[in-house]
Amino acid sequence: MKNPKTLLAVILLSLLFTNCFDDQDDNPITTQDINSFVYRGMDAFYLYRDQVPDLVQDRANSNDFNNYLSGFNSPETLFESLIYDRTNTDRFSWIVDDFIALEQQFDGITKSNGMEFGLQRFSSGSDDIFGIVRLVLPNTSAEANGLQRGDLFNAVNGTQLTVSNWNSLLGADNLNLNLAVYNTNNTPETDDDTVDASDNTIALSRIEYTENPVFRTEILQVEGDNVGYLMYNGFVGNFNSALNAAFSEFLANNVQHLVLDLRYNPGGSVNSAALLGSLVTGQFNGDVFAKLLFNNLQQASNVDFAFVDNNEGSALNSLNLNKVYILATGSSASASEMVINSLDAYIDVIQIGTQTVGKSQASITIYDSPNFGRTEANPSHTYAMQPLVAITVNKDGTQVPAQGIAVDIEISETINNFGILGDANEPLLAEALAHIAANGRPFNISKSKTIETIFDSNDLLPHSKEMYIEQ
Repeated sequence: MKNPKTLLAVILLSLLFTNCFDDQDDNPITTQDINSFVYRGMDAFYLYRDQVPDLVQDRANSNDFNNYLSGFNSPETLFESLIYDRTNTDRFSWIVDDFIALEQQFDGITKSNGMEFGLQRFSSGSDDIFGIVRLVLPNTSAEANGLQRGDLFNAVNGTQLTVSNWNSLLGADNLNLNLAVYNTNNTPETDDDTVDASDNTIALSRIEYTENPVFRTEILQVEGDNVGYLMYNGFVGNFNSALNAAFSEFLANNVQHLVLDLRYNPGGSVNSAALLGSLVTGQFNGDVFAKLLFNNLQQASNVDFAFVDNNEGSALNSLNLNKVYILATGSSASASEMVINSLDAYIDVIQIGTQTVGKSQASITIYDSPNFGRTEANPSHTYAMQPLVAITVNKDGTQVPAQGIAVDIEISETINNFGILGDANEPLLAEALAHIAANGRPFNISKSKTIETIFDSNDLLPHSKEMYIEQ
């Protein structure tokens, strides 16, 4: 027989949940209610508030506020109307109708088939595109089915990829990837090289996946010196201990040089960025790593992020370097650029690859609660916003240029020679090692056919290129 106290507890819980649902049914959330949250949140925090007439007018305190809100048939429509210069200035603010999924993404949890890729046009102006596999994540469908870095593909389920359909085709939970091959057409020139369809396919399936951004570490040798190599693919606070552990390996091997590979890193946590900067250095503890500057209404929120000497109480394995080599590309954004920009004010940063994205703004998650924080968020809906709220600058007040950070040594990844990540012969890493060996003199290896990447797998996650402030 069940314990009477247990039965009573079950009955009380049942009544409690029933009453809660009855209350929500009695007070259903309306689009106008959510619109009110959207306006008030943007009015308080949006970085470009002073450039948006509807926010400058302070409509929330006007008599026609409800009429104004009713003019928008969805929270998304209202949100978009409050964005300043979407094409050029603010390309990165977002609204979501499921903040649970957003929080999971910030914790490194997404759905993935394990294939990370870049997409390129077959020719200039062409709508048809093809893909190159950049990374294959461990313990995923892509790894299990033999996909490899450098593999080419041109279609999904037999449908040619285009600039308009690629995200729906490649974003499917289950797909058949049609592989392609690189064809030199038996000439030494690259201008007649082509990417041709093949008969080979690979089946891929997405599952919920937690990605460790500390992707690869290596210890290499150049003329008797130890060189540490780290590929770091996202600034995720849950993996700060793993990042610190990677530097423990470098310390144990007495590395004199560091190559930090951020070529595919779209950004993430500001705190993790400051941690990485502190691991590279160590001699600037307490000094300003970066500054966050908010809008005119939130000047009290302006904050300095300092170099630190610990991670949640654990001592850092800092290298105390005065020079770092950073591999970066057009897929390196936000917190990656913050690291480059902030370290450059203190030590010699040699950037190798191609120009970065150009995103110096940071965002926060704004919830429908009295103080816009996560606690007491309205349980009747799961809308949240991720607007730009601050500009990041280094200690000297310098921000990342809107067009991205220019490189010191320019070299692109090439279609027919992606190389093995962490291998001394991989083209971008080889460039860094050659620079180390030559005592600072630039050294460019031979190039081959390159085409500009127009999309990558991070674009399947609309918030992946955020630099966010953890609350």
